[in-house]
Parts: sequence; C-alpha cells; structure tokens
Amino acid sequence: MASASRGMTLQAAWDKFAAEKIKEFSTDKYRQQWQRTVEIYALPDLGRMAVQDIGLQDVLRVLTPLWDEKTVTAVKLRERLEKVLAYATVRGYRTGDNPARWKGNLDMVLPAPGKVSGAENYPAVALDDVARWWRALQTRDGMSAKALAFQALTAARSGAIRFATWDEIDLENRLWTIQPGRQSSKIAARDSAKRIPLTDAMAALLEGLGRLNGSNFVFWAPRGGALSDASMGKTMRMIHQADLKAGGGGFADAKTGLQAVPHGLRSTFRTWAAERTSFDGDLAEVALFHKVGSKVAQAYNRADQVERRRHMMSAWGDFLQGKAPARIVQLQGARA
Repeated sequence: MASASRGMTLQAAWDKFAAEKIKEFSTDKYRQQWQRTVEIYALPDLGRMAVQDIGLQDVLRVLTPLWDEKTVTAVKLRERLEKVLAYATVRGYRTGDNPARWKGNLDMVLPAPGKVSGAENYPAVALDDVARWWRALQTRDGMSAKALAFQALTAARSGAIRFATWDEIDLENRLWTIQPGRQSSKIAARDSAKRIPLTDAMAALLEGLGRLNGSNFVFWAPRGGALSDASMGKTMRMIHQADLKAGGGGFADAKTGLQAVPHGLRSTFRTWAAERTSFDGDLAEVALFHKVGSKVAQAYNRADQVERRRHMMSAWGDFLQGKAPARIVQLQGARA
C-alpha cells in the first residue's frame, strides 16, 4: 500500500486534491477555471510523473514559458502546484521539500512577479522599501496623507477611497461596504456590493479623522467635496522627493525606476502576498476585487471570505509598519 502511494502520479493526486478543493467554490464556472490552469499548463507535461519524482527543474519547465508573458497565470499555476504537492506530502504520496515553493526556492531562479512584463504596470513601491515609505508617510499631515495611508492598508483603488462616505463604514462590525455603481468604485451596477474587512489599524485611522460639517465624505477636500486624485498623487510625490533630498533612493518601481504612484500600492500588496506569504493567491485577488480567479466575483457575498481576508490584511498592515515576520502562514480556521 505504501509502495502504491509513493507511485501516485501528479494527475491522480490532482484529481484527488481538486475533488476536495472545489467543494469550497460556489459556481461551476469558477470550478472549471480553477482546474483548467493546471490541466492546460502542467498536466500535459507532468501529469504522468510520480509526485515523488517531481523536482525543481520539472516545475521550472512548466512555469518558465509563462513567467514573462502570462505572469498572473504563472503565479496562479505555481500556487496550485505548491498546494497539490503539499497535499501529496500530507497524504503520504511524496516526501521532501516542495519544489513549487517560492520563498528560498523558486525566488532564487525566477524574477519576482512584480518585476516582469506580465505584471501591472503602475509604478509600485518596492517590497524592501515599504516600511521606510510608511514611516515617511506618517510624518505627513493632512487629509491626503490619511487617505493615502488608508489606501495602502486596504489595497483599494484611489477612487474607492476618495469617494468613500461614512454611511459605508460600520465601525462596530469592522466592515466597509461599497454598493454597486458607486462613483469611482469600478464596481459595475449589475455586480454585488463589496465588503472590505476593517483591521484594527484601519479602524484606528478612521476613528481619528475629523468630520466636515455638511459633508458625508470620509476623506474630504479642504473646501469640501471629495479629494482629488491629484492631491493623493502629490503626497506620494512629495514623499519621494523628500527622501531623495535627504540622500535616500526615493520610492521607485524596482523594474522601471519610475516614481511609485498611489495605484501601484495594489501591485505592492499583490507582490507581497505572492512572495512573502503563504496566503492563497485567490484570496489576494478577492481583496483587489479582481474577477479573474476571484471567488467573490463568482460567488458574490456568499463566499467573500471576510474573516480570512481580515487576517491577511492585518498581516499586510504589519508588513507596512515593518513589524511582520519573515514568513506569514495563511489562517486555516477562519470563515466569513
């Protein structure tokens, strides 16, 4: 029996793993999308191999052709290969290190996802500069700096932040709910409401804000109304320039060398989730409201995994503040 287990092929292990995993998904459409990534890009090459025999070079053989041109797909494929091989180890089908692991393994031979052409192209703060950038932001006064901090903590779009209203905020239950069709939210009117879990750091920031008489905006302009996109961009630029003036390297995108912009904070968050944590890649996509690979986009609020995301965003907040551990493991027990 043990001999048969150790001869388990990747195809057979994937079938067993997928049969259990897809129970978490609420629609047939997403189940199919989730499975097809591995079925199209990995199983034709690796499917007949015994999971015990799959090594680093085998994983690289399927990832490398995708890494530069289809980076998002490649990242998802790597994450799913890591999980099915971990499943195979737990079930006794293989032993040894996981060849699809990123940290201390594939990151030694592949460029970081955030530094290749298939990634988002908004200039982003480099991971190694994040804590220093956050400390510099804390020295800035004004509503734009507060809005930028909230954007960094939530990884939300600038428009979602700038037009946030107090009736969307539930501090008691620690939730921020954006209704479909809301201005600059990028949530289509035909979509469902999106819930953002508020961490302790997010709630503390909100509780410390002053309110403007006659305005329902959370982050308001000095003369009333919503903050402009330019005001948040200006704050980002001033932080960069001040660091340069002080003899630092500024806050530039690691690939392009361009000064980081507010929207690039979303890329920084996604790269952190992929490179510095063990959080499920789909969970990070949920947090970004991305429909491709998103459980929320497919299952709506029935499966938006608020509590899992709260744990992830709390860990991200710790990383921003420079107090995160070297490796963060996904919380297994929490459910929405």
